Amino acid sequence: MESNNKMLEIKSRIFDFFLSSSNLTQTTFLTQLQLLLKEELQAEQAIVTLEENLLSQDQSLICEQAVSYTISSSEGSNVENVVIPLFDEEHAIGKIDLHFLSPVPLPLDSFNQISKELSIIFQHYNQYIFKRYEEKQYEELYAITSKFHSAMSVDGILSEVIKLLQRMYEDFSYLLLLTSDNDDLKHLPIKKLDFDDNNICAMNAYVTGEVQFENSIKDRRANIYIPIKGGQGVYGVMQIISLDAATLPEAEIKFIKLLADATGAALENTQLYEQSKQVITDLQLINETSHQLNTNLRLTEVTSFMVKKILQSFHAKEVAFVFYQEKGMEILPGSTEFFQQSDIKEYLTQMKEFLFSDGEPLFIGDLRVHKRLSDLPFCSCMVIPMLIPNGGKGACVVTHPLPYFFSFEQFKLLQSLIHHSTLAFNNSMLREELEKYVITDYLTKLYSRKYLDDKIKKSMKNDSYGTFILLDIDDFKIVNDTYGHQVGDKILIQVANIIKSNIRETDIGARWGGEELAIYLPKVDLNLGESIVVRIIEKIREETDPGVTVSCGLSFWNKNTQDSPRDLFHRADYALYKAKDQGKDQLCIEAASESSEKVKN
Repeated sequence: MESNNKMLEIKSRIFDFFLSSSNLTQTTFLTQLQLLLKEELQAEQAIVTLEENLLSQDQSLICEQAVSYTISSSEGSNVENVVIPLFDEEHAIGKIDLHFLSPVPLPLDSFNQISKELSIIFQHYNQYIFKRYEEKQYEELYAITSKFHSAMSVDGILSEVIKLLQRMYEDFSYLLLLTSDNDDLKHLPIKKLDFDDNNICAMNAYVTGEVQFENSIKDRRANIYIPIKGGQGVYGVMQIISLDAATLPEAEIKFIKLLADATGAALENTQLYEQSKQVITDLQLINETSHQLNTNLRLTEVTSFMVKKILQSFHAKEVAFVFYQEKGMEILPGSTEFFQQSDIKEYLTQMKEFLFSDGEPLFIGDLRVHKRLSDLPFCSCMVIPMLIPNGGKGACVVTHPLPYFFSFEQFKLLQSLIHHSTLAFNNSMLREELEKYVITDYLTKLYSRKYLDDKIKKSMKNDSYGTFILLDIDDFKIVNDTYGHQVGDKILIQVANIIKSNIRETDIGARWGGEELAIYLPKVDLNLGESIVVRIIEKIREETDPGVTVSCGLSFWNKNTQDSPRDLFHRADYALYKAKDQGKDQLCIEAASESSEKVKN
């Protein structure tokens, strides 16, 4: 009777303990259960061992579903040992080892009853633990999925995945085999999925999209390969490594597969997000560029703006706009310094052949293997052809010293950018060409008289002095009557070319009218101006064919003369008249406010 009461009391305490321990972790639960059994059964030691930690020799004992009793000696005293099996029908789910220094307080039949009662309780407890663990798994999955949506970065996604795996399955190692390059994620266990690799299982998982298993008894290693899939493709493989050849239960593999699918979807969404951001950035770049180029910029301003944008947006090293026309190759001002070198045309001779033969955009990862452009001291190169007015061809050349520096997406963006900017280049060129036609003489290509007048007015306002010369081709009517007007035009062109080749870029050569030409030399004093004109007279006498001579009248102004452009013209015209009257092929000078006259043959 006393034994039955004791038994009821023990069962009641154990049952109450199970009801009150629903929130305990498994480790805490087992620790407290062992203390309870030790206290209630007055045992020296109580050890609870669950199924996964049972030894093979325990299986036969537990399969008998009977309590075992043994006596052992320890330090001169006898220890009574009782092993209580825990079972589920015919399957062992655990055992309880009890050690007593004093006689066992209950008969073995009572321990058999405890065994049956605890087995039933542990069956329910295992089901409860499994459900709770399953709930925890899905809570973790929900939590990490929420983080995926807020992170939107590959680093954040993969870091969370690795942390979750290490937290839930700390006895395993992990490696993410990804198809994309992730050199900036070296702090994570990530490796590039190499299609030339000998890892057949990893490749099978990637190709088939199914979980693959690999066991090596020799190395005591087990590998599980789970594909990381999204809605549009497979982005890699999750490799789970067990160093002691332990395998995960099917339920765990199912959970990790769900995690891998969530990771694949997150990587895909991140990729789409980054692509959408890049598309927006690209559209903003094209829109901003188009807007800026529609503001009637000069050709040099267009080139400088485009070069700056390309350097910023593509992180290029050197950028140039190259035009090929009948007169030769031209590197537009505004291109980077490398392309402004005097010998740069030697590097670009092969490009002309490419533009006039293929005419297609060129995207080269390593110029060293490209025969036609191998002279360029760069590796990465993008060349986008451009059509320019008057049948000419051009190209935008973008380079970088590192091989394979530019992506194909950048190449397509550059094509679009150049396509939108070509119109601005052509408009600037046509506008400047039109301006040149307005201010230049069609035949001689010297400036027009109106342009000359405007420049002299500006110079007399801003400068301190200047020299003006009028030139008249001697006996030009006789040339036209003797050789014809075509030869007369040829003589005009020859004289104009001699003038242009003997004055500075800041000086102005103009057609005054008919066979009369004019030169204005800003910031040139009388003596220097005289020597320049004497040289031009000699050159015309020596280099024209048929040979002609010119008569010249020179006038000079400075701040003290109080001259107007009209006064300057009048004095030069008067000096020219004197040169004609005194025998032609000579220079006469009419100084301001002076009646003196100087003649130079």
